[in-house]
Amino acid sequence: MANPTQGRSSSILLASGRQAPQQAVLLWAAPQFVSKCGLHHGKRKPPRCSFACSASGIPSTEPPYVEEMLARENARTRNTERKARIRKHLEKPEFSPSAYDTAWVAMVPLPDTNRQAPCFPQCVEWILQNQHCSGSWGINQFGLLANKDILLSTLACIIALKKWNVGSDHISRGLEFIGRNISTVMDKQIVSPIGFNLIFPGMFNHAIRMGLEFPVRETDISGILHLREMELRRLAGEESNGKETYLAFVAEEGLVSLLDRNEVMNFQRKNGSLFNYPAATAAVLVHRYDDKALQYLNSIVSIFGSAVPTVYPQNIYYQLSMVDMLKKIGISRHFSSEINSILDKAYISWLQRDEEIIQDVETCAMAFRLLRMNGYDVSSDELSHVSQAFTFHNSLEGYLNQTKSLLELYKASELCLSENELVLENISNWSGRLLTEKLCCNGSERMPILGEVEYTLKFPFYATVEALDHKRNIEHFDSRVPQQLKTKNLLCHVNQDLLDFAIEDFSISQSIYQDELSHIERWEKENRLHQLRFLRKGSLINCYLSAAATISAHEFSDARIACAKSIALVLVIDDFFDVGASKEEQENLIALVEKWDDHHKVEFYSEQVEVVFSAFYTTVNQIGEMASAIQNCDVTKHLDETWLHYMRSVATEAKWQRNQYVPTVEEYMTEPLTSYGMGPIMLTSLYFVQKNLLKHIIKDPEYSELLRLMGTCGRLLNDTQGFERESRDGKLNIISLLVLQSGGSMSIEAAQEATQESIASCRRDLLRMVVREDRVVPRPCKELFWRFCRTAHLFYCHTDGFTSPKEMLCTMNAIFTEPLKLQTTSPSFDVQSEQ
Repeated sequence: MANPTQGRSSSILLASGRQAPQQAVLLWAAPQFVSKCGLHHGKRKPPRCSFACSASGIPSTEPPYVEEMLARENARTRNTERKARIRKHLEKPEFSPSAYDTAWVAMVPLPDTNRQAPCFPQCVEWILQNQHCSGSWGINQFGLLANKDILLSTLACIIALKKWNVGSDHISRGLEFIGRNISTVMDKQIVSPIGFNLIFPGMFNHAIRMGLEFPVRETDISGILHLREMELRRLAGEESNGKETYLAFVAEEGLVSLLDRNEVMNFQRKNGSLFNYPAATAAVLVHRYDDKALQYLNSIVSIFGSAVPTVYPQNIYYQLSMVDMLKKIGISRHFSSEINSILDKAYISWLQRDEEIIQDVETCAMAFRLLRMNGYDVSSDELSHVSQAFTFHNSLEGYLNQTKSLLELYKASELCLSENELVLENISNWSGRLLTEKLCCNGSERMPILGEVEYTLKFPFYATVEALDHKRNIEHFDSRVPQQLKTKNLLCHVNQDLLDFAIEDFSISQSIYQDELSHIERWEKENRLHQLRFLRKGSLINCYLSAAATISAHEFSDARIACAKSIALVLVIDDFFDVGASKEEQENLIALVEKWDDHHKVEFYSEQVEVVFSAFYTTVNQIGEMASAIQNCDVTKHLDETWLHYMRSVATEAKWQRNQYVPTVEEYMTEPLTSYGMGPIMLTSLYFVQKNLLKHIIKDPEYSELLRLMGTCGRLLNDTQGFERESRDGKLNIISLLVLQSGGSMSIEAAQEATQESIASCRRDLLRMVVREDRVVPRPCKELFWRFCRTAHLFYCHTDGFTSPKEMLCTMNAIFTEPLKLQTTSPSFDVQSEQ
């Protein structure tokens, strides 16, 4: 019978000479490596520099798709400019000035002047120079004439100017603006900043006592003052332990004496501020002198000049938020050095128990999550102050029932590395319950963040994949939404750069995915795999989906294709031994693989054996050549041995089935763990994404344990979803074995529960190995194990994605073909409205 490679190139060829432009370079293989590879049948041959080379075997030098190439070049230029601006914001965040906070700072009197002169005249001057033509002050980001934030900022600026008897024309225009929009104050449909129903009426009443005349009706004045009365009644009847914190946060600005001075100053930070808020700190100084508070204001005015932000310091929060967002929308790899620097600084602050982290629930939870997932040694004990729901409600964030803080706590709780992290387990229980209640209570008119809440609760972080996450986060990214506190806190202009960059990056990825998918389809036909009747129809496309879901960055094109082909070969061999071949055919295939380059000494038992071996031989050889180029040494022998070990394991399982042998659970978890196929798949992928993958790394017990944990997760997930189908076919899996070997003492439900517990335990152990400090296996390699684990959860979430390819159709379309559906809704803010 003919040699399977006759009439074929030694490489996997595209059906046409048309070359995908983004694949013209093997990104992980340096040119000097490429020139040295080409091991084939023991002889050196010029290697292919990429899977995307033309059918001639020589890399194309023609500029294909000229228009597409130019478009991508223009995109790269735009992204270079965006990257520079984003990098600048990462290194030195810029915050928008807050008219409201600046007005309060402007009200602070200069000490030792009998309170007759401003301590910060530059802030008074800023107010005079920054009134809008409408007569208002504040962030008017969307061209809105009025909202409660703008009204509050305008009122504060009017009072500041009146206090120092300057800007009479400005005051008049400001009074007219408030008069025209006074109905906004009492409109319950308009979202209120924190404490608005105390602060605005209190300041409004103070302004009237100062002699300011608002062009409003008496009924309007009564209605505004009634808001405060209602809020005070609510507070008086409340037993919450967080009430005192809330009152200290808003009472001074609301000009109400609900706490005495000592109670308020209990919340003073080491830097002299109240809650790191300039307005709250300045309000204290307006009423009484405090040296530490004045030092705090002096420091921020010296930093920001004549206008201050809503919160300071907040560099850690902002930078961590930026890091989180870069990861969520899929562009963090472009800012690796900046991200590492930020995380290093955050870790130092964590170890020092910096107030900026520890005393802010959201920042603390986010820092814990990001630091732990990036390999820093952080203890969950630092979250013990919110380990119970009642301790969370004692905090300001808890009193305000802030959804974002709850969500961050829940996300942090998912990163449990051992059964002993009871703090995280407790947080998961109560925060998950409260988030679920929020979803139930908000009905159809839900705030945007509740979409993220629903997604997070429905899909645990270990059961999602990067490409899908990136797409969803881009689609739900609203570059216009500021952080809403007492007033809006806008981060200057960087959000639009993030969104535009992510859109360009995802679009490029999607184009590359489509080209690669076409390559896989051609490879399937060239190797006649579509002729194999036993092969599940459409399943090879899912092999590429699995690879793309695991290795999503578009720079890793060759790694992704090699991974997809390896998964496809595993699927072909699995089906061949499972349902497609006789005993003689199985033995024939094993013999051919054992002979490898001398396979011509063995005759093919059947045509389907020839098809399977030809595809296997040709593909593994090409992958070995390319991997050898990247590693700068011959790795083909190791790959061949790994594949043979896998194939023998599959053959053992087939023998069990033929002989109706019932293995022990221990035997089952030994052979099927190997037959699951992660050995050759993982090794192939690692050779393409990690240069200098030395032999001692692969032989190290750490590597073996990573492979065992990942393979066990995958095998048990597969068994869980395939239990009913395999039971109908008379096949054993872990669930049926547990029931059988229990002698009837274990029910199917109990076996399924035990299997789920084993999956959770392996997943937890795998994550612990991935995030702890590097030992022998490099971190990028360990992260690939984790991503494969996540992909396995995706495929076996509701069914067996390989057995039922149609189940994955929506996922494939979302990643590969469907364009981004960007937000076009009107601006809305996730804030706590008044009770």
